[in-house]
Amino acid sequence: MLPLEGVRVADFSWVWAGPYSTMLLATLGAEVIKVEGHKRTDLTRHSVVWSLPAPAPTAVLPNQGMSYNSVNMSKKSLTLDLTKPEGVRLAKRLALMSDVVADNLRPGAMARLGLGYENLRQERPDIIVLSSSSRGQKGPQWDYGGYATIHHAIGGGAYITGYPDDAPSHSGGDVDLMNSTGMAFAVLAALYYRAQTGEGQFIDYSQCEGVTSLFGEIFLGYEMTSQVPERMGNAHPVYAPHNVYRCWGVDRWLALEIHSDEEFATLAKVIGRPELAQDRRFATMAARKKNEAKLDRIIGAWVRLRDRDWMVNEFCKADLATAPSRDAPDLYADPHLRARRAFVTIDHPEIGQLELVGVPWKMSDGEAVLNRAPLLGEDNDYVLHKLLGLSRKEITELRKQEVIM
Repeated sequence: MLPLEGVRVADFSWVWAGPYSTMLLATLGAEVIKVEGHKRTDLTRHSVVWSLPAPAPTAVLPNQGMSYNSVNMSKKSLTLDLTKPEGVRLAKRLALMSDVVADNLRPGAMARLGLGYENLRQERPDIIVLSSSSRGQKGPQWDYGGYATIHHAIGGGAYITGYPDDAPSHSGGDVDLMNSTGMAFAVLAALYYRAQTGEGQFIDYSQCEGVTSLFGEIFLGYEMTSQVPERMGNAHPVYAPHNVYRCWGVDRWLALEIHSDEEFATLAKVIGRPELAQDRRFATMAARKKNEAKLDRIIGAWVRLRDRDWMVNEFCKADLATAPSRDAPDLYADPHLRARRAFVTIDHPEIGQLELVGVPWKMSDGEAVLNRAPLLGEDNDYVLHKLLGLSRKEITELRKQEVIM
Protein backbone atom coordinates (compact mmCIF):
# COMPACT_ATOMS: atom_id res chain seq x y z
CA MET A 1 0.00 0.00 0.00
CA LEU A 2 1.29 3.43 -0.92
CA PRO A 3 1.33 6.14 1.77
CA LEU A 4 -1.16 8.50 0.13
CA GLU A 5 -3.74 5.98 -1.01
CA GLY A 6 -7.17 7.36 -0.18
CA VAL A 7 -6.03 10.98 -0.52
CA ARG A 8 -7.63 13.02 -3.31
CA VAL A 9 -6.04 16.12 -4.83
CA ALA A 10 -7.95 18.65 -6.94
CA ASP A 11 -5.15 20.04 -9.09
CA PHE A 12 -5.72 23.47 -10.62
CA SER A 13 -2.02 24.02 -11.35
CA TRP A 14 -0.37 24.27 -14.73
CA VAL A 15 2.96 24.57 -16.57
CA TRP A 16 5.78 22.91 -14.52
CA ALA A 17 6.14 23.71 -10.84
CA GLY A 18 2.59 22.97 -9.74
CA PRO A 19 1.98 19.92 -11.95
CA TYR A 20 5.25 18.25 -10.96
CA SER A 21 4.50 18.73 -7.25
CA THR A 22 1.13 17.05 -7.65
CA MET A 23 2.66 14.32 -9.80
CA LEU A 24 4.96 13.51 -6.88
CA LEU A 25 1.85 13.15 -4.71
CA ALA A 26 0.31 10.88 -7.35
CA THR A 27 3.33 8.59 -7.31
CA LEU A 28 2.82 8.25 -3.55
CA GLY A 29 -0.68 6.93 -4.20
CA ALA A 30 -2.88 10.05 -4.18
CA GLU A 31 -5.72 10.35 -6.69
CA VAL A 32 -4.82 13.58 -8.50
CA ILE A 33 -7.48 15.12 -10.73
CA LYS A 34 -6.09 17.77 -13.04
CA VAL A 35 -8.66 20.49 -13.75
CA GLU A 36 -8.20 22.71 -16.80
CA GLY A 37 -10.29 24.55 -19.31
CA HIS A 38 -10.62 22.91 -22.70
CA LYS A 39 -10.47 26.35 -24.33
CA ARG A 40 -7.51 27.46 -22.20
CA THR A 41 -5.42 24.40 -21.60
CA ASP A 42 -2.14 23.92 -19.79
CA LEU A 43 0.59 25.69 -21.78
CA THR A 44 2.81 22.61 -21.72
CA ARG A 45 0.25 20.69 -23.76
CA HIS A 46 1.43 22.76 -26.71
CA SER A 47 5.16 22.95 -25.99
CA VAL A 48 6.68 23.78 -29.35
CA VAL A 49 9.03 21.35 -31.05
CA TRP A 50 11.16 23.42 -33.40
CA SER A 51 14.05 21.84 -35.21
CA LEU A 52 16.36 24.74 -36.01
CA PRO A 53 16.75 23.89 -39.72
CA ALA A 54 12.95 23.97 -40.07
CA PRO A 55 11.49 27.25 -41.36
CA ALA A 56 8.84 27.43 -38.63
CA PRO A 57 7.80 25.71 -35.40
CA THR A 58 5.75 22.56 -35.65
CA ALA A 59 2.28 22.71 -34.14
CA VAL A 60 1.79 20.40 -31.17
CA LEU A 61 -1.56 18.75 -30.55
CA PRO A 62 -2.97 19.13 -27.01
CA ASN A 63 -2.12 15.61 -25.86
CA GLN A 64 1.38 15.51 -27.35
CA GLY A 65 3.35 18.21 -25.55
CA MET A 66 6.40 16.45 -24.13
CA SER A 67 6.65 18.70 -21.07
CA TYR A 68 3.02 18.00 -20.28
CA ASN A 69 3.50 14.25 -20.60
CA SER A 70 6.59 14.34 -18.39
CA VAL A 71 5.11 16.13 -15.35
CA ASN A 72 1.50 14.93 -15.34
CA MET A 73 1.87 11.17 -15.17
CA SER A 74 -0.55 9.10 -13.08
CA LYS A 75 -3.23 11.81 -12.97
CA LYS A 76 -6.82 12.06 -14.16
CA SER A 77 -8.08 14.87 -16.40
CA LEU A 78 -11.26 16.91 -15.97
CA THR A 79 -12.12 19.79 -18.30
CA LEU A 80 -14.20 22.62 -16.86
CA ASP A 81 -14.77 26.07 -18.31
CA LEU A 82 -14.33 28.22 -15.20
CA THR A 83 -15.64 31.29 -17.01
CA LYS A 84 -19.09 29.69 -16.75
CA PRO A 85 -20.96 29.59 -13.41
CA GLU A 86 -21.77 25.90 -13.81
CA GLY A 87 -18.08 25.13 -14.35
CA VAL A 88 -17.19 26.93 -11.12
CA ARG A 89 -19.99 25.20 -9.23
CA LEU A 90 -18.71 21.77 -10.30
CA ALA A 91 -15.13 22.74 -9.50
CA LYS A 92 -16.18 23.69 -5.96
CA ARG A 93 -18.02 20.41 -5.51
CA LEU A 94 -14.89 18.53 -6.54
CA ALA A 95 -12.71 20.67 -4.27
CA LEU A 96 -14.92 19.93 -1.27
CA MET A 97 -14.68 16.19 -2.04
CA SER A 98 -10.88 16.44 -2.05
CA ASP A 99 -8.33 16.42 0.75
CA VAL A 100 -6.01 18.83 -1.01
CA VAL A 101 -6.66 21.66 -3.47
CA ALA A 102 -3.59 22.89 -5.33
CA ASP A 103 -3.04 25.85 -7.64
CA ASN A 104 -0.19 28.01 -8.90
CA LEU A 105 -2.27 30.89 -10.21
CA ARG A 106 -1.85 34.56 -9.34
CA PRO A 107 -2.86 35.32 -5.75
CA GLY A 108 -6.56 36.01 -5.51
CA ALA A 109 -7.53 34.13 -8.68
CA MET A 110 -9.03 31.16 -6.85
CA ALA A 111 -10.74 33.38 -4.27
CA ARG A 112 -12.43 35.39 -7.02
CA LEU A 113 -13.93 32.13 -8.26
CA GLY A 114 -15.11 31.24 -4.78
CA LEU A 115 -12.49 28.49 -4.60
CA GLY A 116 -10.07 30.12 -2.17
CA TYR A 117 -9.13 28.67 1.20
CA GLU A 118 -11.49 30.90 3.17
CA ASN A 119 -14.38 29.91 0.89
CA LEU A 120 -13.64 26.20 1.09
CA ARG A 121 -12.90 25.85 4.79
CA GLN A 122 -16.31 27.27 5.70
CA GLU A 123 -17.78 24.06 4.34
CA ARG A 124 -14.84 21.76 5.00
CA PRO A 125 -12.68 22.91 7.94
CA ASP A 126 -10.06 20.16 7.48
CA ILE A 127 -9.27 20.99 3.86
CA ILE A 128 -5.66 21.61 2.83
CA VAL A 129 -5.03 24.27 0.20
CA LEU A 130 -1.66 24.72 -1.49
CA SER A 131 -1.43 28.03 -3.32
CA SER A 132 1.90 28.56 -5.02
CA SER A 133 2.65 31.95 -6.57
CA SER A 134 5.59 34.01 -7.66
CA ARG A 135 6.03 36.04 -4.46
CA GLY A 136 3.43 34.81 -2.02
CA GLN A 137 0.00 35.99 -0.96
CA LYS A 138 1.09 38.98 1.15
CA GLY A 139 3.57 41.83 0.87
CA PRO A 140 3.87 44.81 -1.48
CA GLN A 141 4.58 42.59 -4.51
CA TRP A 142 1.94 39.95 -3.80
CA ASP A 143 0.28 40.37 -7.21
CA TYR A 144 3.45 40.09 -9.33
CA GLY A 145 3.55 37.13 -11.70
CA GLY A 146 6.51 35.20 -13.02
CA TYR A 147 8.05 32.02 -14.34
CA ALA A 148 11.22 30.16 -13.36
CA THR A 149 13.69 32.70 -14.74
CA ILE A 150 11.98 35.49 -12.80
CA HIS A 151 11.98 33.44 -9.62
CA HIS A 152 15.66 32.59 -10.09
CA ALA A 153 16.52 36.27 -10.49
CA ILE A 154 14.37 37.63 -7.66
CA GLY A 155 15.39 34.78 -5.36
CA GLY A 156 19.09 35.62 -5.77
CA GLY A 157 20.11 32.53 -7.69
CA ALA A 158 20.88 34.20 -11.02
CA TYR A 159 23.30 36.73 -9.53
CA ILE A 160 25.68 34.09 -8.20
CA THR A 161 25.33 31.80 -11.24
CA GLY A 162 27.78 32.30 -14.10
CA TYR A 163 31.36 33.32 -14.73
CA PRO A 164 33.18 36.22 -13.03
CA ASP A 165 33.59 38.18 -16.26
CA ASP A 166 30.03 37.62 -17.49
CA ALA A 167 26.47 38.54 -16.59
CA PRO A 168 24.22 36.71 -14.13
CA SER A 169 22.95 33.47 -15.65
CA HIS A 170 19.53 31.93 -15.45
CA SER A 171 18.95 28.27 -14.95
CA GLY A 172 15.86 26.76 -16.50
CA GLY A 173 13.20 24.35 -15.37
CA ASP A 174 15.31 23.07 -12.49
CA VAL A 175 14.01 26.03 -10.46
CA ASP A 176 10.45 24.83 -11.07
CA LEU A 177 11.31 21.27 -10.17
CA MET A 178 13.14 22.24 -6.97
CA ASN A 179 10.15 24.35 -5.93
CA SER A 180 7.88 21.42 -6.78
CA THR A 181 9.71 19.28 -4.27
CA GLY A 182 9.26 21.93 -1.59
CA MET A 183 5.57 22.24 -2.40
CA ALA A 184 5.01 18.48 -2.21
CA PHE A 185 6.87 18.35 1.10
CA ALA A 186 4.63 21.11 2.50
CA VAL A 187 1.52 19.14 1.50
CA LEU A 188 2.86 16.00 3.18
CA ALA A 189 3.56 17.99 6.35
CA ALA A 190 0.02 19.40 6.27
CA LEU A 191 -1.47 15.94 5.79
CA TYR A 192 0.54 14.64 8.73
CA TYR A 193 -0.57 17.62 10.85
CA ARG A 194 -4.20 16.97 9.91
CA ALA A 195 -3.86 13.31 10.84
CA GLN A 196 -2.66 14.38 14.31
CA THR A 197 -5.06 17.27 14.93
CA GLY A 198 -7.95 17.00 12.47
CA GLU A 199 -7.19 20.54 11.30
CA GLY A 200 -6.67 21.74 7.73
CA GLN A 201 -4.01 24.10 6.49
CA PHE A 202 -3.40 26.93 4.05
CA ILE A 203 0.04 26.70 2.41
CA ASP A 204 1.22 30.02 0.98
CA TYR A 205 4.24 29.05 -1.13
CA SER A 206 6.42 31.77 -2.67
CA GLN A 207 8.53 30.39 -5.51
CA CYS A 208 10.98 33.29 -5.24
CA GLU A 209 11.51 32.46 -1.57
CA GLY A 210 11.84 28.83 -2.55
CA VAL A 211 14.89 29.82 -4.62
CA THR A 212 16.31 31.96 -1.81
CA SER A 213 16.08 29.07 0.63
CA LEU A 214 18.62 27.13 -1.46
CA PHE A 215 21.40 29.68 -0.98
CA GLY A 216 21.68 29.96 2.78
CA GLU A 217 25.47 29.96 2.90
CA ILE A 218 25.61 32.78 0.34
CA PHE A 219 23.48 35.12 2.43
CA LEU A 220 25.00 34.02 5.71
CA GLY A 221 28.42 34.85 4.25
CA TYR A 222 27.21 38.36 3.42
CA GLU A 223 25.79 38.82 6.93
CA MET A 224 29.06 37.75 8.52
CA THR A 225 31.51 39.60 6.29
CA SER A 226 29.53 42.36 4.53
CA GLN A 227 31.14 41.11 1.33
CA VAL A 228 28.80 40.46 -1.60
CA PRO A 229 29.42 36.91 -2.91
CA GLU A 230 30.17 37.04 -6.64
CA ARG A 231 30.01 34.62 -9.53
CA MET A 232 32.81 32.07 -9.58
CA GLY A 233 32.01 29.83 -12.52
CA ASN A 234 32.98 26.30 -11.53
CA ALA A 235 35.57 27.43 -8.98
CA HIS A 236 35.42 27.02 -5.21
CA PRO A 237 36.38 29.62 -2.57
CA VAL A 238 39.04 27.31 -1.12
CA TYR A 239 39.60 24.15 -3.16
CA ALA A 240 41.77 23.99 -6.27
CA PRO A 241 41.67 22.41 -8.76
CA HIS A 242 37.89 22.60 -8.83
CA ASN A 243 36.58 22.84 -12.36
CA VAL A 244 34.92 21.23 -15.37
CA TYR A 245 37.48 20.30 -18.02
CA ARG A 246 36.99 19.70 -21.71
CA CYS A 247 37.86 16.21 -22.93
CA TRP A 248 38.64 14.65 -26.28
CA GLY A 249 35.69 14.63 -28.66
CA VAL A 250 32.80 16.97 -29.32
CA ASP A 251 31.50 18.81 -26.27
CA ARG A 252 32.70 16.18 -23.77
CA TRP A 253 33.52 17.34 -20.24
CA LEU A 254 34.39 16.02 -16.82
CA ALA A 255 34.18 17.56 -13.36
CA LEU A 256 37.12 17.24 -10.96
CA GLU A 257 37.73 18.59 -7.48
CA ILE A 258 40.64 18.12 -5.09
CA HIS A 259 40.18 18.54 -1.31
CA SER A 260 43.67 17.96 0.13
CA ASP A 261 47.39 17.98 -0.62
CA GLU A 262 47.38 14.18 -0.55
CA GLU A 263 44.67 14.03 -3.19
CA PHE A 264 46.59 16.49 -5.35
CA ALA A 265 49.72 14.32 -5.13
CA THR A 266 47.61 11.38 -6.34
CA LEU A 267 46.21 13.45 -9.20
CA ALA A 268 49.70 14.54 -10.21
CA LYS A 269 50.76 10.89 -10.47
CA VAL A 270 47.70 9.90 -12.48
CA ILE A 271 48.34 12.58 -15.09
CA GLY A 272 52.05 11.68 -15.25
CA ARG A 273 53.28 14.87 -13.56
CA PRO A 274 54.28 13.76 -10.03
CA GLU A 275 56.67 16.71 -9.75
CA LEU A 276 53.70 19.10 -9.54
CA ALA A 277 53.08 17.99 -5.95
CA GLN A 278 56.48 19.46 -4.99
CA ASP A 279 56.17 22.59 -7.12
CA ARG A 280 55.93 25.64 -4.82
CA ARG A 281 53.08 26.99 -6.97
CA PHE A 282 50.95 23.91 -6.27
CA ALA A 283 52.30 22.17 -3.15
CA THR A 284 49.62 23.56 -0.79
CA MET A 285 45.95 24.33 -1.16
CA ALA A 286 46.59 28.06 -0.69
CA ALA A 287 49.31 28.00 -3.36
CA ARG A 288 47.11 26.07 -5.77
CA LYS A 289 44.30 28.53 -5.26
CA LYS A 290 46.65 31.44 -5.94
CA ASN A 291 47.91 29.80 -9.13
CA GLU A 292 44.62 28.21 -10.11
CA ALA A 293 44.57 29.50 -13.69
CA LYS A 294 48.00 28.00 -14.42
CA LEU A 295 47.02 24.72 -12.80
CA ASP A 296 43.78 24.55 -14.80
CA ARG A 297 45.76 24.99 -18.02
CA ILE A 298 48.07 22.11 -17.11
CA ILE A 299 45.23 19.75 -16.20
CA GLY A 300 43.12 20.96 -19.11
CA ALA A 301 45.88 20.23 -21.63
CA TRP A 302 46.19 16.64 -20.38
CA VAL A 303 42.44 16.04 -20.22
CA ARG A 304 41.78 17.56 -23.65
CA LEU A 305 43.62 14.71 -25.39
CA ARG A 306 41.87 11.85 -23.63
CA ASP A 307 38.53 10.08 -23.54
CA ARG A 308 36.19 11.32 -20.83
CA ASP A 309 34.89 8.01 -19.54
CA TRP A 310 38.34 6.44 -19.49
CA MET A 311 39.65 9.35 -17.40
CA VAL A 312 36.73 9.25 -15.01
CA ASN A 313 37.43 5.56 -14.46
CA GLU A 314 41.14 6.21 -13.85
CA PHE A 315 40.45 9.06 -11.43
CA CYS A 316 37.81 7.06 -9.55
CA LYS A 317 40.18 4.09 -9.21
CA ALA A 318 42.59 6.55 -7.57
CA ASP A 319 39.79 7.61 -5.16
CA LEU A 320 39.50 11.13 -6.56
CA ALA A 321 36.24 13.09 -6.73
CA THR A 322 35.38 13.18 -10.41
CA ALA A 323 32.38 12.61 -12.66
CA PRO A 324 31.38 13.00 -16.30
CA SER A 325 29.22 15.95 -17.29
CA ARG A 326 26.46 14.03 -19.00
CA ASP A 327 24.07 14.96 -21.76
CA ALA A 328 20.72 13.33 -22.52
CA PRO A 329 22.12 10.40 -24.60
CA ASP A 330 24.57 9.64 -21.77
CA LEU A 331 21.77 9.56 -19.22
CA TYR A 332 19.53 7.30 -21.26
CA ALA A 333 22.44 4.90 -21.82
CA ASP A 334 23.71 4.95 -18.23
CA PRO A 335 23.81 1.36 -16.85
CA HIS A 336 23.43 2.50 -13.25
CA LEU A 337 20.22 4.42 -14.01
CA ARG A 338 19.01 1.45 -16.04
CA ALA A 339 19.66 -0.89 -13.12
CA ARG A 340 17.66 1.40 -10.82
CA ARG A 341 14.79 1.63 -13.31
CA ALA A 342 15.10 5.41 -13.36
CA PHE A 343 13.12 5.62 -16.61
CA VAL A 344 9.57 4.52 -17.18
CA THR A 345 8.18 3.37 -20.52
CA ILE A 346 4.58 4.31 -21.19
CA ASP A 347 2.26 3.64 -24.12
CA HIS A 348 0.73 6.86 -25.38
CA PRO A 349 -2.34 6.37 -27.61
CA GLU A 350 -1.30 9.17 -29.98
CA ILE A 351 2.50 9.12 -29.87
CA GLY A 352 3.34 5.50 -29.14
CA GLN A 353 5.95 4.42 -26.63
CA LEU A 354 7.63 7.13 -24.59
CA GLU A 355 10.53 6.67 -22.21
CA LEU A 356 10.26 9.29 -19.48
CA VAL A 357 12.09 10.08 -16.26
CA GLY A 358 10.48 8.56 -13.19
CA VAL A 359 10.74 9.70 -9.57
CA PRO A 360 14.13 9.60 -7.81
CA TRP A 361 13.20 7.27 -4.95
CA LYS A 362 12.43 3.64 -4.32
CA MET A 363 10.22 2.52 -1.43
CA SER A 364 10.56 -0.88 0.21
CA ASP A 365 6.88 -1.20 1.10
CA GLY A 366 5.46 -0.33 -2.28
CA GLU A 367 6.48 1.28 -5.52
CA ALA A 368 4.05 3.28 -7.59
CA VAL A 369 3.43 2.28 -11.17
CA LEU A 370 3.67 5.44 -13.22
CA ASN A 371 0.99 5.69 -15.87
CA ARG A 372 0.87 8.02 -18.84
CA ALA A 373 -0.44 11.55 -18.46
CA PRO A 374 -4.17 11.77 -19.19
CA LEU A 375 -5.62 12.91 -22.49
CA LEU A 376 -7.53 16.17 -22.29
CA GLY A 377 -10.87 15.47 -20.60
CA GLU A 378 -10.27 11.74 -20.56
CA ASP A 379 -11.80 11.31 -17.10
CA ASN A 380 -14.75 13.68 -17.39
CA ASP A 381 -17.29 10.88 -17.09
CA TYR A 382 -15.49 9.30 -14.12
CA VAL A 383 -15.36 12.56 -12.15
CA LEU A 384 -18.75 13.93 -13.10
CA HIS A 385 -20.74 10.68 -13.01
CA LYS A 386 -19.01 8.48 -10.45
CA LEU A 387 -17.67 11.09 -8.03
CA LEU A 388 -20.13 13.96 -8.38
CA GLY A 389 -23.18 11.84 -9.19
CA LEU A 390 -24.34 13.61 -12.35
CA SER A 391 -26.59 11.69 -14.68
CA ARG A 392 -25.60 10.89 -18.26
CA LYS A 393 -28.22 13.36 -19.41
CA GLU A 394 -26.73 16.13 -17.27
CA ILE A 395 -23.25 15.39 -18.59
CA THR A 396 -24.53 15.52 -22.18
CA GLU A 397 -26.11 18.90 -21.45
CA LEU A 398 -22.81 20.19 -20.00
CA ARG A 399 -21.11 19.24 -23.26
CA LYS A 400 -23.78 21.04 -25.27
CA GLN A 401 -23.23 24.15 -23.17
CA GLU A 402 -19.45 23.74 -23.60
CA VAL A 403 -18.90 23.66 -19.84
CA ILE A 404 -16.92 20.48 -20.55
CA MET A 405 -15.50 19.20 -23.80
